[in-house]
Amino acid sequence: MKNIAIIPARSGSKGIIDKNIRELCGKPLISYSIGAALASGCFDEVMVSTDSVEYADLAQKYGASVPFLRSGLTSGDEASSWDMIDEVLGGYRRLGREFDTFCLLQPTSPLRTEDDIVNAYRLYEEKASFAVVSVCEAEHSPLWCGHLPDNGEFIDFVNEESIVSRQNAGKFYRLNGAIYIVDISKYEKDHFLYRKGSFAYVMPQERSIDIDTEMDFKLAEVIMSQKDFWNK
Repeated sequence: MKNIAIIPARSGSKGIIDKNIRELCGKPLISYSIGAALASGCFDEVMVSTDSVEYADLAQKYGASVPFLRSGLTSGDEASSWDMIDEVLGGYRRLGREFDTFCLLQPTSPLRTEDDIVNAYRLYEEKASFAVVSVCEAEHSPLWCGHLPDNGEFIDFVNEESIVSRQNAGKFYRLNGAIYIVDISKYEKDHFLYRKGSFAYVMPQERSIDIDTEMDFKLAEVIMSQKDFWNK
């Protein structure tokens, strides 16, 4: 089985400028995903998909391949990760290279480890026929969430059946964005992963931080600075 790791790193981040190469604990954010992918030993190719020559040079410095730059069509705000993946797989085919699975590793998940990748692939090999997607336990129950009208009045915010104790509600999980392992032949027929044949790889909350805000950066720094974090 030939596997490719795809690390998306476009340069047009608006919330945090140059987020994907911003330093986190002394290293650019993207370097953590590249390092985990290489250390896992799971991949025939670890590539970064970027529209930036600067980002490409940095990715190559840390050991990733950048055989081509991302096009303008997949670099804009409207483009999805799946559009980018289609472009990457097509680009490799034009280079004469085919893979059985891709693993999407978003650089905004720097606390995901090589062991997470190895264990997710083990789950894929043992159980999945389509995909393995990482999740973590939700920090708050969705039963206590709802929509509010503009005037802020509680109209159908939650229903009476939802007002149950946390202990009785059971566990809820959320996508954490860290790992997507996908069978390419099935993916190209159906881009929707969340169905029979796909399984969840459960990660702890402390490794599930998805960097999107300044607060996320600060929280990641606190966790990563703990003496024993990387030895767990």
